[in-house]
Amino acid sequence: MVLPTQTMGVTVDDIRAEQPDSDFVTFWNEVLVPKFTRFRHVLVGGLGRHSDAIFPLLPVSPGDRIVDAGAGFGDTAIMLARRAGPEGRVTAIDCCDGFLDHGRRDAAAAGVANIDWVVADIQRHPFAPFHDLMFSRFGTMFFENPVVALRNMRTALKPGGRLVMIVWRTIADNPWLGLAKEVALAHLPPPGEDADTCGPGPFSMAGQEMVTAQLRAAGYDDIAFRRVDAMIRIGNDIEDAIAFQLALGPAGEVYREAGALGEAKRPAIEADMRARLLPFVTEDGVQMMSSSWVISAKNPG
Repeated sequence: MVLPTQTMGVTVDDIRAEQPDSDFVTFWNEVLVPKFTRFRHVLVGGLGRHSDAIFPLLPVSPGDRIVDAGAGFGDTAIMLARRAGPEGRVTAIDCCDGFLDHGRRDAAAAGVANIDWVVADIQRHPFAPFHDLMFSRFGTMFFENPVVALRNMRTALKPGGRLVMIVWRTIADNPWLGLAKEVALAHLPPPGEDADTCGPGPFSMAGQEMVTAQLRAAGYDDIAFRRVDAMIRIGNDIEDAIAFQLALGPAGEVYREAGALGEAKRPAIEADMRARLLPFVTEDGVQMMSSSWVISAKNPG
């Protein structure tokens, strides 16, 4: 049985949707979860620079009901649960149970009990319209059908409830991913149209005009964009940074789809990447610039 998230005040350790996974969801679980887990130290720290910049400004009050969409490792869900207080509640939803397992453990260790951990596809999950805030950090860019997903997310919000999502700006504004892709493409062909993928990709919501149109089509109003630029740590050292780039992100996709050719050329790719990343090595790891949009919108009711 599907348990919808209108279980207000009830502790639910795990809610699972009995729906077949899409190809994108399967790819996340089978291919990306192990790689994301391996580089959790890069991802949580780096992505956190963008959520930390806007967390003090989020419209959260004690007692609020919040959805963290694409909650990943659960760090933002825990932060939101603390802001909402014991009288509030957070639904942390992600299609990857492997991610949420980390969140469950971290929340338990921190003594944060007001989170429901939901394993489901956000595009299809049956929400109930009593939430004050729908939050998503770097999750909405991967939706198979953005308008359908954003509209479904709006069904979770009560009238006047707000959506706040963080998405990457263009790859040109994010050299921490763009530089490595340039290096990979100097050695390998670009992925073909039949490439295995996790969805539209990290830069699919970089355009203000397009995303504004998507939000309006999904029924939102009062739409606003705020740019956040941050230096992020992409590796403990240069070897860690190279391994990260060849596992995840645009360069990782190029390398993965090249198969045996990628493996054969890996030494040359690593050598070139090492030379390109050397100027970004600091006493605190490899640091590069990143840029995001913080997008807010309102459910008019």
